[in-house]
Amino acid sequence: MQFWKKLTQEERKQKIQSALKGNVNFSKDASLGYPASKLDGRVFYDDAPFLKDAPTLQTYVANPNNIGCHTFGTSEKAFFGTQEIEREVLNVIAVDIFKAKENEFDGYIAPGGTEANIQAIWVFRNEFMHNFNAKLDEIAILASEDTHYSIPKASNLLQIDWLKIPVGFENREIDVNALDNIISEAKNKGKKYFIAVSNMGTTMFGSVDNPDDYISVLEQHNVTYRLHIDGAYGGFVYPFSNQKSFINFSNPKISSITIDAHKMLQAPYGTGIFVCRKGLIENVLTKEAEYVEGMDLTLCGSRSGANAVAVWMILFTYGAYGWFEKVSVLQMRTQFLCNELDHLNIKYFREPFMNIVTIHAKSIPDAIAEKYDLVPQQHNKNNKWYKIVLMDHVEVEHLTKFIDELKASVNG
Repeated sequence: MQFWKKLTQEERKQKIQSALKGNVNFSKDASLGYPASKLDGRVFYDDAPFLKDAPTLQTYVANPNNIGCHTFGTSEKAFFGTQEIEREVLNVIAVDIFKAKENEFDGYIAPGGTEANIQAIWVFRNEFMHNFNAKLDEIAILASEDTHYSIPKASNLLQIDWLKIPVGFENREIDVNALDNIISEAKNKGKKYFIAVSNMGTTMFGSVDNPDDYISVLEQHNVTYRLHIDGAYGGFVYPFSNQKSFINFSNPKISSITIDAHKMLQAPYGTGIFVCRKGLIENVLTKEAEYVEGMDLTLCGSRSGANAVAVWMILFTYGAYGWFEKVSVLQMRTQFLCNELDHLNIKYFREPFMNIVTIHAKSIPDAIAEKYDLVPQQHNKNNKWYKIVLMDHVEVEHLTKFIDELKASVNG
C-alpha cells in the first residue's frame, strides 16, 4: 500500500490538529469575506475540555467548507488543511484500493452515494454533449433491475433514459442476451451513447455484476460508452475479500467508481466518495462559480471538511491490514449463517465475496422477519426476498438466536 498506513492515536490527533491550523480560524483570524463561521459556541460549546482528545469533533466545531474538487486545479485557500486530508483519503481509495495511478484521477467526498452516482452520470452525459454534440434523446443509461434507486433518480434529473437490464432470479446475473437485444432496440430508436452502471454489491442482494458483460456487448455494437462502477456498498468489502478482483482502474474500460464510507466503514452519514479518471470531471465545471477559488466541479457545492476527517480517522486507525482482518471476520460470520441455512434447506442468494445473505421470503415467517428487522425487497404482499446484512454489530450470538427460531418454525 502506497498511502494507507496504520497510525497511532497520538499521530492521528497531531495530523488533524495540524490540518486545522492550515485552515482559517474563525475564532482568531480577521476573516471578513466568508459567509460561514465555526459552529455557534453558545450551542456547541467549542471550549468543552473533551474536545482536545476528539479531533473529529474539533473539526465539526471548526466547520470547514471543503467546496470544490481538490485533485483538480486550485481550491479555497481558507480550508487548505482539511482539503489535504481529503486528498489523502482519495489517494487511499483511488490508488491503494482501486489501483489508479497516482495523480491520474479526480474525485471528492460527496454527501452520499446517491450524489456520487448522479455525479458520474452527469459527467458522462456532459462529455457526450460537449465532445459529440449528443442530444439528450441519443444518450441512455444501462443498469440492471437490481441497481440502486439513485440511477432512476439520475435518469429523471438529467433527462436521459434508463434502460433496465433483467437479471436471473436465483443468480442475480445480468441477462446478456437481453442486454444485447435492449442495445439493438435502443440503437434502432436513435440511441448512440451509453452510460453503463455495473454494480459492486447491489443494495438488496450484494450481487456483483461482471463489467465485461457490458464491455463485450457494447463493443460488439460499436457504440460510444462509459463504464461506471457503483461500489457504494461493496467497495469496502469486495476488493478485500476477493484479492483477484479486476473491478478497478487497472481495467482501462472503467472510467469511474463510487464507494460509501458511511456503510461498511461506519463513518458518519454524508460520506459518499466519487473518483474518476483524469480528463473527465471538467465536463461539469460550473464556470458561473467565479467567487469560488478554482470554481466548482461537484453537484453539491459546499460540503463538510469534517466528513473527510472522519473517513481519514477510520482509514488510518485500521490501516490496510487491519481492515482486511475486519472484512475477513465478517466473511466468516456470513459463511456461518449460510451453513445454518443450508442445514435447514432454506434457499438464499449470497455473492461469495460479500456479506449480504438474501433469503426466499416464503421461508421466513412474518413474525421472525419483523422481530429481527429483516429488510424486504418490496413492502407489500408480493415480496419475494428478505435480506440480512452482516455488519459489524451482527454477532454470531444474534445469528444463533435467529436460526433457532427459524428452525423451530420449520420443524413446527
